[in-house]
Amino acid sequence: MNDRLPPLTALRAFDAAARHMSFAKAADELNVTPAALSFQIKSLEDHLGAPVFRRLNRAIELTEAGRALVPGTRDGFASLTAAWRGARRVTDSSTITVTAGPAFTAKWLAPRMFAFAQDHPEIELRFTATLRLLDFARDDVDVAIRFGMPHDEDAFARSIIREWVTPMMSPDLAAKIRKPEDLASATLLHQDDVTFLKPSIQWAAWFAAAGLGPPPAGGLRFSQADHALDSALTGTGVVLGRVSLAARDLAEGRLVMPFDLSLTTDAHYRLICANGAEKRPHIKAFLDWVEGQTTEILSLDEGRRFVSAAAVEDTLSVR
Repeated sequence: MNDRLPPLTALRAFDAAARHMSFAKAADELNVTPAALSFQIKSLEDHLGAPVFRRLNRAIELTEAGRALVPGTRDGFASLTAAWRGARRVTDSSTITVTAGPAFTAKWLAPRMFAFAQDHPEIELRFTATLRLLDFARDDVDVAIRFGMPHDEDAFARSIIREWVTPMMSPDLAAKIRKPEDLASATLLHQDDVTFLKPSIQWAAWFAAAGLGPPPAGGLRFSQADHALDSALTGTGVVLGRVSLAARDLAEGRLVMPFDLSLTTDAHYRLICANGAEKRPHIKAFLDWVEGQTTEILSLDEGRRFVSAAAVEDTLSVR
């Protein structure tokens, strides 16, 4: 049996035709004529010594040999595409593709990007706002910014922000809510994007840490933390705000923190990239710049009374 592979163009034609189950659609994808694609398929079949498609009236279907060939060509071209993207990223020293969650992108990254552009005009940043898991070998991404418990054994990771939460509200609303007990009659804003954290950093935990009863029922629920913060900015209610996302609004006085009690969590923000990528000059410049920008959050720690969410959970479990 001859294991010599057919031409790559013939395999690519087969892969496209098998995915679309149409010679016409495959030809359109590859930007060739249907006749040229049929020629490539015929070339592959001659090389194999057996047909890979049955030509029916206005349709095609895979033969047994064709079905055997599909998984390998599909995975092979996916691996080739990933390898090509990886090689292009290694040789590209002027572009960085960054992914972060929608809330962090809107509230933290986007407002600061003008400063990075001024400091590094030679680097073009591209953003993808998503929370999905990434594979640096497959996805066209250089740096990910992720919040949660660390699970980055197969990548380079640098912790950048310690997260804590505390009641935050507009200055006008703070004039009416002068002590923690006043929160019992306030409209509370809830954020579903932190429900995955254990121990919890939601309202029930903060009320328990403050020695209050259960939080009032009702309020407003948001799937994203930035939407909850935007609602708090309008004076709609009180949000148990995350310092990472609210830092600029706090620094510029649009939100205030009238109570010193703050809940901490072991979850934190990390800068993540493929192992070794952190040494490439343009990526290192971005990582260092982001880390430098986070130092302004440290000033918000001043005068705060921190209680860990884990300690609150332990107290509740004893009761």
